[in-house]
Amino acid sequence: MGSQTTEPNEAASRPVLFFDIDNCLYPRSTKVHDLMADLIDVYFATHLGLPEEEAVKLHKEYYKNYGLAIEGLVRHHQIDPLDYNAKVDDALPLEGIIKRNPQLRKLLEDIDKSKVKLWLLTNAYVTHGRRVVKLLGIDDLFEGLTYCDYSKVPIICKPHKDMFAKAMKEAGVEKAEDCYFVDDSYANAASAQELGWASVHLVEEGLPVPETQASKYQIRHLEELRDIFPQFFKSSNSA
Repeated sequence: MGSQTTEPNEAASRPVLFFDIDNCLYPRSTKVHDLMADLIDVYFATHLGLPEEEAVKLHKEYYKNYGLAIEGLVRHHQIDPLDYNAKVDDALPLEGIIKRNPQLRKLLEDIDKSKVKLWLLTNAYVTHGRRVVKLLGIDDLFEGLTYCDYSKVPIICKPHKDMFAKAMKEAGVEKAEDCYFVDDSYANAASAQELGWASVHLVEEGLPVPETQASKYQIRHLEELRDIFPQFFKSSNSA
């Protein structure tokens, strides 16, 4: 599995179902996002010499403006993005938090790979993305991974349209109508919808439902994909 380009003749044969990774393939209740936010705040304070309160404020501002805090750091402060990755994403103690998920594996195994290609699409760097799906015990079920390449400037990430174009190219799919997508981010789900993808916004149970849906489809559990995209599943129920 890796960020890669598929041969053109294969592009016409199967649509692609793209999955976000963080807070999508594992629940928000794991608090990985909170741990990451804490490490980002520390990074801002340490490397920019900011008081804690200002570091938190700037972190939120960059996340809102660019979709990733690191893009603001690289754009405005010439921070080494791979150093950031080592001290934030790769420093997370995931081995003690993310566990194998047999139900998730069963869901993904029930998808007929002769009908649709499974692909990962994340704003994380490649090391974090691969680490998470390996811990979940599902790394062998995806044909590839499109990630935010921190080593390139400018940094391109969701919800920017260029990130979705990159994913299409690497997954070997030419038409937007052949792209299916699941993400917990409102902005990412909305952007995919605008580009013509069949977009699913995962709003985990316990979280408030947005007043206006991000996309045509909105779900509480990944299991609901069986009902939304029955054409891709070997069986129509989770039994």
